[in-house]
Amino acid sequence: MKIAISVSEKEKASGEQSSYFRALVEAGAEPDELRLVAAGDARDFRIEDFDGILFTGGEDVDPAFYQEKKRYSNVHTNRDRDEFEFASLDRARQLRLPVFGICRGAQMVNVRFGGTLYQDLKSDTGLEIEHRQPGSRSELTHRVTVTDGESRLGKIVEGSLRVNSLHHQGIRRVGRGLRVSAHAEDGSVEAVEAADGDSYLLAVQWHPEELTDRPEHLKLIEDFVSACRAAARRRR
Repeated sequence: MKIAISVSEKEKASGEQSSYFRALVEAGAEPDELRLVAAGDARDFRIEDFDGILFTGGEDVDPAFYQEKKRYSNVHTNRDRDEFEFASLDRARQLRLPVFGICRGAQMVNVRFGGTLYQDLKSDTGLEIEHRQPGSRSELTHRVTVTDGESRLGKIVEGSLRVNSLHHQGIRRVGRGLRVSAHAEDGSVEAVEAADGDSYLLAVQWHPEELTDRPEHLKLIEDFVSACRAAARRRR
C-alpha cells in the first residue's frame, strides 16, 4: 500500500514530523507506505503509483477558480498547489482511489466539483461560532452533527462529536456531485462526500490529525487507511 499526502511546501519540509504523517501512522499505516508531496513534485508525481490520497490544510483556494475576485487581505493563495491538487483529484477519481480531505482539502474538493466558498467567514456571514480558534490546535471548540446517517461519515461517527476549528473560509454553495453529511451548530457545512456513495471521497472541515488521542477522530483516519489497503489489494 502507498498513500500520497498532498501538503504545502512548508509542511513537506516537516517530513515524518508532519502531523498528517504521524496521524496516518497512528491509524495503522507504516512510514514507508506514506509519501508527502507538494506542487513542486508535479513533474515526477504519478497518482497511479498510489492507493489513496489525502488532501490537507494550508493556503486558500484561488477565488478565480469559483469565478470571484479576491476580496480580503487575509486570503492567501497558491495557484500552483491548486492546479496540482485539482489534477491529482481528477486522476484519483478516474482510478477510483480513496480520497480524504481535511480543511483546505474539503474546500478544494468542493471548488473542483463546481462549488463556491465564503472567502472569509467573519466578513461574509453572521455565524456565531469562532471557526478560527486561538490557542491549541487540539482544543475542542464546537460540536459537529452528522446530518446524513446513511452517509459514509454516518457509518463512522454516530450522532455528533466535538471538533477543533482552524479555518477562516468555508463551503458556501456545495458542488454538484457532492452531498453534505455534517453541519456545525451554526449551520455551516462541516463535511462533504461523493453523492454516488460508491467511491470513497470524504472531506471534513476540522483537523482530525490533531485529535488522534480521541477515538472518534482517529476512527476517521483509520477508515481512510483501511480503504487504501483494500484498494491496494484490488490492484494485485
